[in-house]
This record gives sequence, structure tokens and C-alpha cells, in this order.
Amino acid sequence: MSVILCRKEKVSHPFFIENLGIHIYTSQELCYAIYNHPLLALDGFMDRNLVDFIREELDMGYTALKLERWMKGGENQDELLFLFLQECDYYTSAEINRLRQKVAALRKLPPLEYAKRKADYLFGFKQYGRAIAGYEKILESYLAQKADDVFLGKVWNNLGACYARIFQFDKALAAYDKAYGKLKDVSVLERIYHLTLMSPDISLKDRYQQIVTDELKAAWEEDFARAGETADQSEGMKKLAEMFGRDPVRRMEGARQLLETWKQEYRGMA
Repeated sequence: MSVILCRKEKVSHPFFIENLGIHIYTSQELCYAIYNHPLLALDGFMDRNLVDFIREELDMGYTALKLERWMKGGENQDELLFLFLQECDYYTSAEINRLRQKVAALRKLPPLEYAKRKADYLFGFKQYGRAIAGYEKILESYLAQKADDVFLGKVWNNLGACYARIFQFDKALAAYDKAYGKLKDVSVLERIYHLTLMSPDISLKDRYQQIVTDELKAAWEEDFARAGETADQSEGMKKLAEMFGRDPVRRMEGARQLLETWKQEYRGMA
């Protein structure tokens, strides 16, 4: 995430937003994070620790006092975000109203869809552990029993994507297997087949042998090899991100020789 700074504030201890993986040094940066990532700024983001940061590090004591009073009043907690944006005067009233509409639309989503969007968003910021927890919570919910197969298939697919990105290939295979059972989408089988190329311990299940023809295998292997031949390291990471991408299910690309770079990237985030 990039932020254009208007004013550098004297912050001794920056505030770390774990979901985004960034440190906040200014009120403008905090406004930017809230405005552009509302899904991650809802549900307890504006807590006591953040209010203390606003008071002590940003030197916005009066704003912190307003936030504390609102928190104690038990009112709509989403209003805390809008209050802070208004106090900072970083966004116009029209822009804040647009954010209100966006947040209102998110709040109107069915609970499972809201939870899935949040987990998808965490995946996008490489917060795979939190995304996994989000997807698994959806699947364990009693509401999941009433969800349609397409929705559940996408959740299973995205769960498989997360496990693949942290090299738990057995769990990725199990999740993709569930996804195919719900979606009957051959591109999920393509992902499964590529997992067998990435890990010698994984093999294609017998029930897929008739579906995955030699022609399909040859095409998928060609794509796999071509990605490795043509992509440099930076592009390769993008290819691998697409390979284990999120909903909707997309075509897999990647290459074996890039796996070590991928592992180094993950270790750096762990």
C-alpha cells in the first residue's frame, strides 16, 4: 500500500496494522488505510490501543476524547471511523459520504458473504493464516448447511488457495477436492494436477483419471513449463499468485523452479 504524505507527524512508536502489514506514522496514513480498506477497518479496528495512539502519538487528544465518549455510549461503532475522518479533514464530506454508503452496503450483505469477502481481502494482503481461519469459520457455521453449492465451492477453492500458498499441499488438495465436488469445474482439477507437479507426494485420485485426459495433462504441463521459461522472478511470483488465485477460479500458471523463491517470500512473512 502506498500513501502520499501531506504532513509528517512526530511519531515515536508507529501503529502497526497487522491485517495490512504496515506501520502508521501519520494521521493521513491512518485515514488512507480506513478509507481504502473498510473491510479491514470494521469490527473492532477502532479500539483502545488505536485511540491511545491517536492521543499520544498523533497528539490529537480532543479527537481521542470524542472517540472514547462514543465508544462508551454503545452507539454504532462504524461511526467511529467516520468521526475520525471528519476530525482529520483529510477527505471531503462527499468522500466520507461515499464511504458511508460503501460500509452500509457491506453491512447489508448476508453473514456468510460478508465473512467470505473479508477472508478474500485478507488473502489479498497475504494474511493466509487469518484468511484460513475466516474460510474455516464459514464452513463450520450452521448457516453453511443452507448455503448453495456454488458459494461453498468457492469457499473451499479459496481455502485450498491459502493452504497452497503456505505449502500445506495435502490440505490444499483436500480443499480443492471439496471445491470440485461442489463446482464440477475442470479448472479446479487443473489446480489439483499442478499440485502433483509441485509435490511428488501428491497424486491424482483415481476418480479423476477418466476426466483428466492425456491431452489435458499435456496442455497443463506445457503451461506449467512455459511459465517457468518466460517469467522472471518478479513476474513468476505474479504467475504463482494467479496459479493459486482466489474466487473466481482462474487458470493455473507457475513453475517448479520458482518454488524456492516463493518459499523465501513466505518465510519473510512468517
